[in-house]
Amino acid sequence: MALEKINALIGPDMKSVDAVIRQRLHSDVVLVRQVAEYIISSGGKRLRPVLVLLAAGAMGYKGVNHHELAAVVEFIHTATLLHDDVVDESELRRGRETANNLFGNAASVLVGDFLYSRAFQMMVSVGNMRIMQVLADATNIIAEGEVLQLMNCHDADVDEERYLQVIRYKTAKLFQAAARLGAILGGATPEVEEGLAAYGMHLGTAFQLVDDVLDYSADEAETGKHLGDDLAEGKPTLPLIYVMQNGSPEQAACVRRAIEEGGRDDFPAVLEAIRATGALEHTLKQARLESEVAVRALQALPASQYKDSLVELSVFAVTRSF
Repeated sequence: MALEKINALIGPDMKSVDAVIRQRLHSDVVLVRQVAEYIISSGGKRLRPVLVLLAAGAMGYKGVNHHELAAVVEFIHTATLLHDDVVDESELRRGRETANNLFGNAASVLVGDFLYSRAFQMMVSVGNMRIMQVLADATNIIAEGEVLQLMNCHDADVDEERYLQVIRYKTAKLFQAAARLGAILGGATPEVEEGLAAYGMHLGTAFQLVDDVLDYSADEAETGKHLGDDLAEGKPTLPLIYVMQNGSPEQAACVRRAIEEGGRDDFPAVLEAIRATGALEHTLKQARLESEVAVRALQALPASQYKDSLVELSVFAVTRSF
C-alpha cells in the first residue's frame, strides 16, 4: 500500500523518468541496446529514482532536472547490478535470467560500463558542478564497497562493523546520493540537505538489512531469487554473524564452515541455526532502528505530502516481503 500511495503522488514524474530512460538507452550498437533494455525492463522497485523525486518535491522543486537525475541514479544502480551478477556468477534476478547468463559475462560488464558512462554524460548535461561531485563521489565509494565485499567473501571473521561498512558503501551510498540530489535541486539549506542525505543513508542500510533477512526467509517466487544465495557465495551477512557470536559452539562452527567453503551443502543446518538463535529477529530489529533514525533525520523538512511519503518509504523498507 505504501508504494501505491507514493506512486499516486509521483506517477506523472515517474512516467517522465521512464521516458528519459528509454531515450537515453539508445545506442547505435545493437547489443548495447539489447542488454541495457533487458535489465532496465526487468522490474524492480525503482526506489533510488523515487528518492530523487520525493526529495526534490519536498523542497518544492518545479523544474525537470529531477527526471534526468532520477534516470542517472537508476543507470548507476543498473550498472552495479550487471557487474554484481558477473562477480557473483548469479543466474537469477527478479525471477528472470540474469543478463550475464543470457548474454555472457563480457557483454554484461561492457554494457555496465556503457550505463556508467552514459550516466556521467547525463549529469554533465544538468550543468551543476555540485551534483557532479556528489555522483562522482558516490560511484567511487560504491566501487570501493564492491571490492570490500569481495574481500569479505569466505571470511568468517568479519564482524558487524565490517559488514555494515560494506552496506554503507555498496548500497546505502546511492540512496544517500539520491536524496541529496533532490535537496540540491530544490535549493535546500545545508541543515535540510544533510538531513535528507542522512535519511537516504539510513534508509539504504535498513533496506539492505531486510534483504539479508529475506535471503533466509522469503518466498522465492515473490523475490525472484533463490534462498541462500548469499551463503552459497560465502557472504558473511548479519544473520550469520549473529549466529557465530550468539549460537552454540556447534552452530557457530556450522556457519563458519559454510561461509569459508561456500555452496549450499550446509544450508539446511545453517537455516536451522539462524532460526534457533533468533538471528533474523535481531537483524530486523537493527533494520527498524535504522528506519527510525532515517525518519528522525527528516525533522527539519517542511510538512508536505512528499515528506509523508518519505516516512512511508522508511516503513515499507522494513515491512516488505520482496
